[in-house]
Amino acid sequence: MTSVLFLCRANVCRSPMAAALLSSRLARAGVGCRVSSAATMTPGRTADSATVQIMAARGIDVTGHRSRALTAADLTAADLVLAMSRENLRHAVVLEPRAWSHTFTFKELIRRAQADRPRHVAEPVADWLARISRGRERAQLLGGNDADDVADPAGWPLRAYEDTAELLTGLVDDLVGCCWSGISQSPTTSSPSPAGGWSSWRPE
Repeated sequence: MTSVLFLCRANVCRSPMAAALLSSRLARAGVGCRVSSAATMTPGRTADSATVQIMAARGIDVTGHRSRALTAADLTAADLVLAMSRENLRHAVVLEPRAWSHTFTFKELIRRAQADRPRHVAEPVADWLARISRGRERAQLLGGNDADDVADPAGWPLRAYEDTAELLTGLVDDLVGCCWSGISQSPTTSSPSPAGGWSSWRPE
């Protein structure tokens, strides 16, 4: 069974949203997959109240979520690690260098996957990742970049969380289409927000 791990800084907004959305999406399609999430900082926090509200509006209950700290064992056990930012990705591959081959930012993975053919049902996930990773270099993921980073809505108004959830919903559907291409698209799919999204009205 495929194992997918989502990673962000606090594990109270972005990564639990992404994990819940993918779990729900695959469960509706009857696809078995182990989906989890973790943080690069102190564990033990509940999901933000806005995260709970936004997910509840989508019929998903995350009230039982508790953040947990990423471990090297998490990284070696996962078939695919999807970080919410380049910073999160760098944290992961410093913690466990062997994770590089199966650790991507979420946006990077989708960009690479859509530039190639979808994974065949019989193709091992590791082979698919190797195929779409041709030419990938670590230096390409230095610094921060909106092309790879999902903005953190923590501390911002509810609309920021809604925009993040919409973006992640689109990315999850793209992931399903690339990695589990036999599954039809959900009729309730939301389109991803434009690059930058709510961050365009942050105070100067």
